Amino acid sequence: MARYTGPKSKVSRRYGIPLFGPSKALERKNYPPGQHGPKGSRRKQSDYGIALAEKQKLRIMYGLLERQFRRYYEIAAARRGVTGEIMLQLLECRLDNVVFRMGFANTRRASRQMVGHGHVQVNGRKVDISSYQVKPGDIVAVRERPRSKQLGTRNAELTQIAPVADWMDVNRDNLSGKLTRVPSREEIAPVVNEQLIVELYSR
Repeated sequence: MARYTGPKSKVSRRYGIPLFGPSKALERKNYPPGQHGPKGSRRKQSDYGIALAEKQKLRIMYGLLERQFRRYYEIAAARRGVTGEIMLQLLECRLDNVVFRMGFANTRRASRQMVGHGHVQVNGRKVDISSYQVKPGDIVAVRERPRSKQLGTRNAELTQIAPVADWMDVNRDNLSGKLTRVPSREEIAPVVNEQLIVELYSR
């Protein structure tokens, strides 16, 4: 599947936040990339430009293509409730993100690869689709295979100090976890203003 494979630090510097996890490059150079970056003089953005940047940040953070991302908005818009919050919840309940949140991978990109290579199961059945929607009550676990267990254990050691989200119950010893409920907006703590994204798409 097509995905962004360019310099991660450059994208993070462009938007001013670590979109792919902690970035030393962003700490060293907290200004946009390019020859004019250090000057700190950026043109004033229009309302459209600001909304577009918010959309791009969220889309890149979850590793989605434009068409995929827009589909999440359309699904959220068709449901009853706050469209922006529903969209965030759909993104958070993707299998690759759940694996990342449970600490079985240290980045979303690593968790997507882990799912795609068949190392993860849901309710006892192998699932290799990153966009699979995990529902409350579903049990996500690393498969009972030597290679899968080895990979899961190594990743769990890298993420052992990371706190576990309140909306899931995780047992890192046996590399399994349960989604207890759908997270609220406050628990997701988005790095963007999702309402601007909704307004951008609803124009």
